[in-house]
Amino acid sequence: MNQALSSLYIGPLEGLAPPRVSATPGTDTLPARELLDPSYLDALLTRFGDQYDQGDRRAVASLWSKWHFSSLAAHGLAANLLLERDLPLGLDALHLEQSPEGQTTGLALRHAGCPLAELDPYPRFATLLDGHLTPLVEALAAASGASTKVFWSNAGNYFEYFAGALADHPMAAPDVSEPARALMESRTLPDGRRNPLYRPVSYVERNDGSPRRVRRLCCIRYLIDELGVCGNCPLACRHRARAIETT
Repeated sequence: MNQALSSLYIGPLEGLAPPRVSATPGTDTLPARELLDPSYLDALLTRFGDQYDQGDRRAVASLWSKWHFSSLAAHGLAANLLLERDLPLGLDALHLEQSPEGQTTGLALRHAGCPLAELDPYPRFATLLDGHLTPLVEALAAASGASTKVFWSNAGNYFEYFAGALADHPMAAPDVSEPARALMESRTLPDGRRNPLYRPVSYVERNDGSPRRVRRLCCIRYLIDELGVCGNCPLACRHRARAIETT
């Protein structure tokens, strides 16, 4: 299956390197479960924050999570939606490749995934949601002081983006994105919990009639002065963002 996994990296995934697959992850990778260690996560965010002059810790953690969740969503959804395989993305199984600054740059997998046991929207993404995102979001919120909603919004942003992008993949079936979209359209999960990935993005019409992609919640990167808001920010401008922050 390694070859099948590698074959995914064409079309909208062309710029990404396939995950490293080996039963014995290299010593240059980080066991993802280390992210749940408060002392390690604190040191990681400090290292990552150096490039932003140790700006607001909440924004630093949010920015780190955006890189991490982007990698997670891209590889996880590609295998899930195109190959119907569940990659070993749980924190106890996954290893990470990192830049010197601590940014997640790639995934190292012990194997190339297993056939999906169920095809309904929630069960097919359970490894990603419950095995990785839920505990990591809680850890990031505790380490930074930012709301868990910020990190879930970041995860949902990339979940929605790659679900849409994969519709243009050469290997995609006509309804390839439907399971991901069905999950995002559900307010609750099967067990009654609030769905943290519910409608993370909306599309509004510009004056010229073209659609503008808008996040449901701000990623708070504007708390770092030199960055301002992102291109998909729901806030009208940086000044409005700061007004909301101080109310």
